[in-house]
Amino acid sequence: MIELTPVTVAIIMLGGLLIGVFSGFPVGYIVGFLGIAVGAIVWREQVGQIIYIRAFSLMISYPLLAVPLFVFMGTVLESSGIVERLFDVLYLWLGGFRGGLLVVTILVGTIMAATVGIISASVTMLTLVALPAMVKRGYNRSLAAGATCASGVLGILIPPSIMIILYADMAGVPPVRLLFACFIPGFLLSGLYIMYVIIRSLLEPHIGPPVPIEERAVPFRTKTIRLFTALVPPAILVMSVLGVIFFGIAPPTEAAGIGAFAAILLAIAYRRFSWAILREVMILTIKLCGFIFLVGTMSFAFVGVFLGAGAGKLLTEMVLAMPGGKWGAFAMIQFIIFMLGFFIDWIGIVFIMVPIITPIVKAVGFDPIWFSALVMVNLQTAFMTPPFAMAIYICKGAADPALNMTVAEIIRGVVPFVILILVGMLLLVAYPELVTWLPDRVLVR
Repeated sequence: MIELTPVTVAIIMLGGLLIGVFSGFPVGYIVGFLGIAVGAIVWREQVGQIIYIRAFSLMISYPLLAVPLFVFMGTVLESSGIVERLFDVLYLWLGGFRGGLLVVTILVGTIMAATVGIISASVTMLTLVALPAMVKRGYNRSLAAGATCASGVLGILIPPSIMIILYADMAGVPPVRLLFACFIPGFLLSGLYIMYVIIRSLLEPHIGPPVPIEERAVPFRTKTIRLFTALVPPAILVMSVLGVIFFGIAPPTEAAGIGAFAAILLAIAYRRFSWAILREVMILTIKLCGFIFLVGTMSFAFVGVFLGAGAGKLLTEMVLAMPGGKWGAFAMIQFIIFMLGFFIDWIGIVFIMVPIITPIVKAVGFDPIWFSALVMVNLQTAFMTPPFAMAIYICKGAADPALNMTVAEIIRGVVPFVILILVGMLLLVAYPELVTWLPDRVLVR
């Protein structure tokens, strides 16, 4: 049996991960290969059993049953037409203000974040509905694209969110508490985005001109009725999922099933449901969940070898030795997460990094719920920081070709929102109650 020191294991596995990511190979294959290769060197024939046990323990995790149900719910809602109705109604109410359509885009993204919870669906829907409306009315193209991406990305932070479920399972924290811990941070980011676009539109009036009055000349009573009918369906869906969790009626897994059923009923009510749509939704759900669990099982095996060989303890000691005490360790971990977001998708970061950093969080004495929420806020940047930047490329791919939207324009537009995310993190550090207040009031733990 070849003896590899923890330092050697850390260099091989982390260095191999970095090189593999730059090579362009999918992260699931990279971490799987590294886990098997290093494990075979360290444990020889026992590596198969060790990796099997690690992967199997992930696949039988009961809370993770909520993932395909939340994905199914989000993909059904994507075809229900709820986003179009919301945008059209808020357009009538806020379109007359400078930057009004930017505010509408962010509000719709925030509302849909509490119902969809899938980045690809949220960003695609907003790109198809909101982006053309803003560009055609003379809004700044980069700012419009940036608001579209940033508000769409909120869907992975504001519950219900598959990222929260996966993170809770990896960190060993109560998923119910973590779900509600991310509510206020998500709304905080939304509020920062709205403040930014309003202030910038006032300072530079040409970037967000008001919609002509003839396009929104609808009687007040009609607008009010439309607003009510547009907001009721999302409210029903939110209560059917998060309401039953908050009041202790059902845990997240069962609540996800209720949400999936409610999404089907809403699609039927809007006459946007058919067997063809159901088939397409199920195929998309299987594909996305297959990708998530492939990365998950391979990453779980990678982490098992990394920790089993002593590299995790070494990394913990290195981070704890950072100047500045626990806040130095906090800054280092958040910086690593931020930098990984440039090159790895959030799924890989959660499955690889969370089991490694969780012992460090316990060692320095941070509230694990608070720390977990901060990491997930940090991961918002991963969707908007090239070269990976999933939200940017989804926006580019979904945008109407007639808009001639370029990747460079979208990147310029998302930069201010990435900075606002970092500002939001500083506020959550300064006022931790913004994270911990709501989870302490949930009726079920």
